[in-house]
Amino acid sequence: MLWTIAIILGALWLLGFVSSYTMGGLIHVLLVIAIIVVLINVIQGRRAA
Repeated sequence: MLWTIAIILGALWLLGFVSSYTMGGLIHVLLVIAIIVVLINVIQGRRAA
């Protein structure tokens, strides 16, 4: 589910980046949050294993 959210946010970021810059700030913030969450998940997964 986490990967699905990250992919959706990435797609929305690309769409916003290509189409217009009005929501660009919000989409960039969401993309950064998604990347941080994925990194935390990967780090915790490696530490637990």
